[in-house]
Amino acid sequence: MRQFLAKHWWIYLLRGIFGVLFGILAFAMPAITLVYLVLIWGAYALVDGITSLWSAITGKSDEENRWLVGLQGLIGVVAGVITFTMPAITGIGLLMLIAAWSLATGVLQIVSAIKLRKEITGEFWLGLSGLISILFAFFVMARRGCASDRLDHWQLCHHFRHRSDCLCIPCEG
Repeated sequence: MRQFLAKHWWIYLLRGIFGVLFGILAFAMPAITLVYLVLIWGAYALVDGITSLWSAITGKSDEENRWLVGLQGLIGVVAGVITFTMPAITGIGLLMLIAAWSLATGVLQIVSAIKLRKEITGEFWLGLSGLISILFAFFVMARRGCASDRLDHWQLCHHFRHRSDCLCIPCEG
C-alpha cells in the first residue's frame, strides 16, 4: 500500500484540489451549484436514456438483451423528465446521495487512517479528513430543506425571468 501511495500521490492531490474547489463553489453559491448539478444530471439521464432506447429500437444492442437496453433507456428518459419537471425533489435526492457518499467516504478514511498508522506518516490528516467528511454529511442532511426552498425559488423565478434576484434569497430553515 505504501508503494502504491508513493507512486500515485498526484492522483490524491488532484482529487483534493478538485474537492476543495467544488466545496468553495458550493458554499459560495449553494443554490446555483445545486441547480446546475440537477440540470446537468437531468440532461445526462435524458440523453443516456434516448441513446439506449435508440440502440434497442435500431438493433444496435445484443438481440437477446434488447429489452434490457430498452428498459434502461426508458428509465433514463423518465428520470430526465422528472428531473426537469420536479427539480426540487431531484435536488433533495441528489443532496441525500452526496451526504451518503460523504458519510461512507469519511468512515472509510478513518478506517484507512487507523489501518495505515504504522505504514504512513501523517495518518492524522487522513483521519481528520474523514471526520470532516462525516460532519459535512450531517450538515447536508440537516440543511436539505434549505436546498429545496432555493430550488423552488429558482423554479418560480425561472418562469418569471428573474433568476438572479431569487437565488439571493437566504434560507430561513
